[in-house]
Amino acid sequence: MAVDQTLVDKLRTRFGDGVRQAQLEGLDPWVELAPDVLVDVCRFLRDDPDVACDMLNCVSGVDFFHADPKKAAKASWQPHVALVYHLSSTRTKERLVLKVTLERWKSGVPGEPPEVPSVCGIWRGANWHEREVFDLMGVRFVGHPDLRRILCPEDWEGYPLRKDYEPPQYYHGIRDH
Repeated sequence: MAVDQTLVDKLRTRFGDGVRQAQLEGLDPWVELAPDVLVDVCRFLRDDPDVACDMLNCVSGVDFFHADPKKAAKASWQPHVALVYHLSSTRTKERLVLKVTLERWKSGVPGEPPEVPSVCGIWRGANWHEREVFDLMGVRFVGHPDLRRILCPEDWEGYPLRKDYEPPQYYHGIRDH
């Protein structure tokens, strides 16, 4: 099945308001989902023979945040974290992007990582992708089989790709500069 309005309608019929919006124009058509339908939509996209998204190419995290109060005041959006899932079908050669928007911090508590369900049970390759997003962006993937840092040391504090991240001056007694 081509990534077109028919697919979006099929998803909306099956998952209702969990399908928030879609953009089908351009090189990478995308569908935005509510976090609570992510796993069910992914399983559907993998198992439906017309779609057959059998490959998760990557999971990325994007921090929508302005540290400068003047820029923040002019922003047309509230600070949040977006997860971007690039899927493809090796059979149909179609590609689809899924987006999930999360609060920057769970329940608005600074330092408390937002949560989203893991898709490791659908695509095994999600294991390392989700660990990377957890490590660098601070998103907790609920149900992940081994959620721990993958690039930073286990005792590292903070999430280096967050726009408000401040690197430590010292790490184990060694000064940064």
